[in-house]
Amino acid sequence: MKLLFVVTLLWREALCGSPSVQIGGLFPRGADQEYSAFRVGMVQFGMADFRLTPHIDNLEVANSFAVTNCFCSQFSRGVYAIFGFYDKKSVNTITSFCETLHVSFITPSFPAEGMNQFVLQMRPDIKGPLVSLVEYYKWEKFAYLYDSDRGLSTLQVILDTAAEKKWVVTAINVGNLKDERKDEAYRSLFQDLEILKERRIILDCEQDKVKDIMEQVITIGRHVKGYHYIIANLGFVDGDLSKIQYGGANVSGFQLVDFDDPVVAKFDQRWEALEEKEYPGADARIRYTSALTYDAVHVMTEAFRFLHKQRIDMSRRGNSGDCLANPAVPWAQGVEIERALKQVRVDGLTGNIQFDQYGKRVNYSVTVMELKNSGPVKIGYWNEVDKMVVTKSDLYPNDTMGMENKTVIVTTILEAPYVMLKKNAELFQDNDRYEGYCVDLAAEIAKHCGIRYQLKIVGDGKYGARDAETKIWNGMVGELVYGKADIAVAPLTITLVREEVIDFSKPFMSLGISIMIKKPQKSKPGVFSFLDPLAYEIWMCIVFAYIGVSVVLFLVSRFSPYEWTLEEPEDGALPLTTESTNEFGIFNSLWFSLGAFMRQGCDISPRSLSGRIVGGVWWFFTLIIISSYTANLAAFLTVERMVSPIESAEDLAKQAEIAYGTLDSGSTKEFFRRSKIALFDKMWQYMKSAEPSVFVKKTSEGVLRVRKSKGKYAYLLESTMNEYIEQRKPCDTMKVGGNLDSKGYGIATPKGSPLRNAVNLAVLKLNEQGLLDKLKNKWWYDKGECGSGGGESKEKTSALSLSNVAGVFYILVGGLGLAMMVALVEFCYKSRAEAKKMKVAANTLSSPQHTGNYTHTLSSPQHAPNFNLLSPSHQPNYATYKEGYNVYGIESVKI
Repeated sequence: MKLLFVVTLLWREALCGSPSVQIGGLFPRGADQEYSAFRVGMVQFGMADFRLTPHIDNLEVANSFAVTNCFCSQFSRGVYAIFGFYDKKSVNTITSFCETLHVSFITPSFPAEGMNQFVLQMRPDIKGPLVSLVEYYKWEKFAYLYDSDRGLSTLQVILDTAAEKKWVVTAINVGNLKDERKDEAYRSLFQDLEILKERRIILDCEQDKVKDIMEQVITIGRHVKGYHYIIANLGFVDGDLSKIQYGGANVSGFQLVDFDDPVVAKFDQRWEALEEKEYPGADARIRYTSALTYDAVHVMTEAFRFLHKQRIDMSRRGNSGDCLANPAVPWAQGVEIERALKQVRVDGLTGNIQFDQYGKRVNYSVTVMELKNSGPVKIGYWNEVDKMVVTKSDLYPNDTMGMENKTVIVTTILEAPYVMLKKNAELFQDNDRYEGYCVDLAAEIAKHCGIRYQLKIVGDGKYGARDAETKIWNGMVGELVYGKADIAVAPLTITLVREEVIDFSKPFMSLGISIMIKKPQKSKPGVFSFLDPLAYEIWMCIVFAYIGVSVVLFLVSRFSPYEWTLEEPEDGALPLTTESTNEFGIFNSLWFSLGAFMRQGCDISPRSLSGRIVGGVWWFFTLIIISSYTANLAAFLTVERMVSPIESAEDLAKQAEIAYGTLDSGSTKEFFRRSKIALFDKMWQYMKSAEPSVFVKKTSEGVLRVRKSKGKYAYLLESTMNEYIEQRKPCDTMKVGGNLDSKGYGIATPKGSPLRNAVNLAVLKLNEQGLLDKLKNKWWYDKGECGSGGGESKEKTSALSLSNVAGVFYILVGGLGLAMMVALVEFCYKSRAEAKKMKVAANTLSSPQHTGNYTHTLSSPQHAPNFNLLSPSHQPNYATYKEGYNVYGIESVKI
C-alpha cells in the first residue's frame, strides 16, 4: 500500500504544470500485461519537470485499415512519437507512414526487414544467437518450424548458413494453420517428422504458437524422450514448461530478461506489489514483450528529456497534422526526434539498450537456457563480441545417468492382490508398507537389475488414458510420459495407444476381458429332480416309444399263428374248450413292455419270431436309455446347480434388464470404444449412453456394485482380477463365459529408458524359472478364502438330501395308494358280479326246463364221466375261476 501511495503521488506531481510531450500508443487486443507495463513506465519515468502524455488506441493489428485509421488519428492529435505493435500484415503500412511523415515508431514486435529509418526496434535480433546455438550443439540435420507472421529473414539466414556448412534443414511453415484444425494439423506434422526421423527441431514462433506446439508434443507423447527442441524466441521462461519438464526431452532457448540482475529483481518486487485489478497481468511474472514495452517508455522519456533540455522547437505548422494530405507534408522536427531516440543508451530490464543508425539493437546480451528436471537453468550467454559463451557444459541434461546410484521411482496402483497395504502398515516405512503380487515382482526385478527403488502410489488412482479434450495422459502412463516416475510395475495392460508413448516389457501375465456377475442362489432340487438327467423331450419320446412297442407287440401276436395255443387242462383232464388262446392281449403287452423297461422281466414272453424281434429291440433300447440315465443321475443328484441368467457376452448384449459397464480410464473401456466387431460395438453404444453411468472409477467400486445390485449389474474386467475376487469372501461373485479378448500385463518404462532391456530380461528369466506362476498361485489360490467349491466344502456337495429323492418317495406312496384303490374297486366289482351270477344260477336250477336239460346232459354217455367228477357244489367255483381267468385277458378279443 505504501508503494502504491508513493506511485500515486508521483503521478499527480507529474500532471501538475510540468511540460508534456504527446505520445501515441497502439496496443493489440489482449495485450493487457504490455499495457500495464506501459502505464507503470509512464509513472516510473515521469518527473516534475517533464512528463509524457499517452494517447492509447486498442485495435486489431492484423487489420491494415484499422491501423491506418488509428495511426492518422494519433498523428492528428499532435503526437511526437508512436509506440505500438504490428504484425506481418500491417508492418508495411506503418513503416510507409513513418517514412512519409517522419514520425518515429518504437515497437517491441519482431524486427522488420529492410532499412527503416524511423522505426526503432526494441527487440534484439535472434539470428546470431540461434546460429551459434545450432553450431554449439553440432546439429547437421534438423527441422525448422517457423511462423510466417514473423517474416522470413531468420529462415533465410539459417538456410544460407546451412548451405555453407552443409546442414540438412527441413523448413516447415506453421503460420498458416487454421485455429479450428490446428490440433489435427500439428499431429499430422509430427507424424511426418517421425517418418523423416527428425529428432532435432527449431521452433521459430511467437510464444502462443510455441505453447500450442508443445501441448501437442505432450499430448502425442511420442516426441519427448530423445528429442531436442530449440525455442527461437527471447522468452524461454515465459511459457509453461512444467508438463514437458519431466518428460525427458531436451529443450533449449533464449532469455532476454535476466531475473538475477539487480535492476530486474528490484522491478520484480514492485511489479508483484501491484494490484491485478488495476494492472491486468501483474499477477504473473513479467514477459519479455512487456519488459520491452517498459524499456521503450524509458527510451522515449530519455530522448524527449534530452530534446527538452536542448530547447529544440517541436511544434507543428500548417497542415502537418494531416497524414492523408496530398502531397504529404513530413514533420520537420521528425528527424531530430529520430536521431535523439537512436542516441539513447540506458540499462533496462532487457539489458544494455543501444541502437545503430537503422534503429536496431546492438551490443546486447542474451542468456542461453536449457530445461532440466529442476526447471530452466542458465548454461551460458551470447553477445556480438564473444558469441556463444558456455558457463555449464551439461549438453544433454535429461539423458538418464547410471541407475546404480539412483533411487528408481516405481509407480503403481492400490489394487488387490497386486499391491495392498499391510494390516499394520503404519508400523512400517516406504516399501515395507505394501504387499502383493506386484510388490514381490518389483523386488525380484530390482534384484535382477541391481537397482534401488521406491514404490509410489499413483496420485489419481488411474491406470492411464488420454483425455479426449485436453489430450493429456493421466494415471501411471501420465507419470511415465511426463517424467514423474521411472518405471511402472502394476497390472497395466499392453495396448497400442500406450505403446506409442511408453515402452512395455514382455508380458508377465496373460489374461482377457471377462464378465463378473453376482453368484445366483443355488437352485433347490425339485420334487421330480430325478427326471432331470434326461430332457423333457426324451421322456416324451420314451412314453410314446413304450406305447408304440406295446401296440406293435400286440399286433404281431395277433397275426402270428405261433402265439395262439389251446388251453391245456390240469391232471390229464379233458379240455373245456377247443378255442385257441393268445397270452399277449393289449394289457399283457403293456405289462411286458413295462417290465422290460424297468429291468424286472415278466412271467410271459413272445413265442413267435416277430414277437421276439420286437422284444429284442425294445430290450436294447431300454439298455441304452437306462444306462445313460443312470450315468447322469449321480451328477444331477449330488451337485447343486446354479442357474445363471448370463452365460456370455451375447447374452449381455441382447438383453436390457441387466446393466453392464467397465472401469473408467482403463484398457477395457478402450477395447470396447475402439472395437469394430458388431457385438462389442453394440455393447459400447449401450455403455456410452446408459443412465446412470455404468462406468466406475475403481475396480473395488465395480465389485461392490455387482454385489449390491441383486444380479442387475455385470462388471467387465480382466480375467485375473475376476478370478481373484471370486476367491474372496463373501464368495458371492462368479466369472461367466470365456474371455472376450487376449492380452497381457507388462512392466512399463518411458520411451528410450535404459531400464527397458534390463527389465525385459528380468521378466523372461523369472518366467523361465517358474517364479511368475508361483507368485500367482501364492496370491490367488493359496490365500483364497472360498475354496475350489466356491465357499462350500466337498463333503456337503457329495451328500444327498431328502429333497433330492423326495419325488421317488412320492411316486412310491402314490403307487401304493393307487394299488389299494384299484384292489378295492376290483373287489367291489367282482363281488357284485358274483352275486348276480349266483342269483342267476339259482333261478336256473329251480326251473323245470333247466332240470330236464340237466338230466339229459347227465344221461349222455360222452359227458357223464366229466360232469360226474364235478359235484354241484363245485360249479360256482369253476365259474368263478373261469371268469377270474378271463379278467387277465386269456379269453379276450378274437380276430
